[in-house]
Amino acid sequence: MALRYHALSASAPLPPPGDGQWLQLIAGGDEALRLPRDWISLLLPLRGDLQLQSSDCQWLLRNGQAQLWCAGPLSAQAARGSLWLCLAGHPDAWARHFGNAHALHEQLPWQHSAPRLLRRQLVRLARRLRDGQSAGADSLAVVLGDQQLAIAARLPRCRGRNKPHRRQTLLRLLHVRHLVRCHVDADDESESAIDLAWLAERAHYSSGHLIRIHREVFGETPSEYVARLRSARAWRLVRETAMPVGEITQALGFESQSAFCRAFKHTFGMTATQARRIPAHAFQMPVEATPCAA
Repeated sequence: MALRYHALSASAPLPPPGDGQWLQLIAGGDEALRLPRDWISLLLPLRGDLQLQSSDCQWLLRNGQAQLWCAGPLSAQAARGSLWLCLAGHPDAWARHFGNAHALHEQLPWQHSAPRLLRRQLVRLARRLRDGQSAGADSLAVVLGDQQLAIAARLPRCRGRNKPHRRQTLLRLLHVRHLVRCHVDADDESESAIDLAWLAERAHYSSGHLIRIHREVFGETPSEYVARLRSARAWRLVRETAMPVGEITQALGFESQSAFCRAFKHTFGMTATQARRIPAHAFQMPVEATPCAA
């Protein structure tokens, strides 16, 4: 398997893209990483978080998460003391090495908590390559294939005359959802709502068409997705941080603290103060909740 290990540093920057035959397994710390427009990358922070930026947004890939990116140029920067791995290369290289794996012949982007097996396989692969040992990636291909299957299951719901058209529809919708997550996860939201017209423009759809196909594929409108993510973030900020309720209100874009408190109680059936008093050993996030609305 044509895999190259590269320890990124100021004296050893990322080599030129080359002819598309090699996949680069890059290990980095606080160095900046810039990947070409047409590369596919799998990013895994091992210690610390990664600040990522594409052509139209920026976001944080947190320790414990993983991301497969195939939507244009990507820049990454980590804080001092961080450690991360990145498997990256031209689509031809990915197809050459993973094309025989089920569901991996056409990559679809994703970002979520890193499965333990994915983390273990990527770290093991990096160690073997670093030590100059031969290394295959069959086990890694299986894990990546499982991630792809979960996303590819949405393809039959997409509109399109054939599979390539349906895949293009799904890629556009996945990008819209990525933009929504970036907005909701931002530390300082200047507006309480995302401009639907802007989202539709990024997807090359009209606003009405975006609402219809997003509902068909994901079972919710973009606005409902925003509300659901904001509810989940509200719960995390209340349970996992010591932020005052006033600061949480501002971070989530609510008009007032009283509006946030009403929405939180309506969603979770308890006040923020009551949620913070739940002992950690008795913690269970409510599973049926109406999304918070500003």
